[in-house]
Amino acid sequence: MILGIRMLSVLRRIGVESHLVVSRSAEVTLAHETDMKVAELRALADVSYAAADIGAAIASGSFRAMGMIVAPCSVRTMSEIATGVTSTLLTRAADVTLKERRPLVLMVRETPLHLGHLRTMTQLAEMGAVIAPPVPAFYSRPQTIDDLVDHAVGRALDLFGLDAGIVRRWGEPAPAEVLET
Repeated sequence: MILGIRMLSVLRRIGVESHLVVSRSAEVTLAHETDMKVAELRALADVSYAAADIGAAIASGSFRAMGMIVAPCSVRTMSEIATGVTSTLLTRAADVTLKERRPLVLMVRETPLHLGHLRTMTQLAEMGAVIAPPVPAFYSRPQTIDDLVDHAVGRALDLFGLDAGIVRRWGEPAPAEVLET
C-alpha cells in the first residue's frame, strides 16, 4: 500500500490531479500494512470514488486522463483487466484506459508467479499495458525503504513523462559521492 500512498503524495506535490479507487481488498491490505485509515488515504487524492461506482467519470472513455496507474496491483485485479471482466470501477477504468490507448501501468506486487500469471502479463502487454513490478534498483544505493519506494514510484511516473525528482538516474552520483566532491 505504501506505493499507492507515496504515488498520491508525489502527484499532489508535482501538481497532477489524481483520481482514486480503493478496492475492498486494498482497504484490508491498508489496515494490515499501515496505521492509515481509508478516509486518510482518500484525502490524499483530488477525487475519490467507491469501487462499486461504475457510473463514475473515470468509467467513460470521454473522461480526459493521462492514463492510469494501479499501485499496488494484485494478481486478481490484473486478471480481471486482462479478461475484460470489469466487476468494479477499478477494473472498468483500467479497461477504458486500454480501450482509449492511454498508458496503463500495473505495479504487480505478488511473487512468485506461476505460468498463468506470466501468460496474463503477456496478454496485458500485448493489449498495451505496462507491467511494472516495484523491483528494487540497487545501483541507486538505497539507504531506506523510502528510497526503494521512491524509485519504484518515480519510474512509474517516468512512463507518463513526469519527473518528480525522486529517482536517482543511472550514471548519476550517489548522494555520498556528491558530498565527497
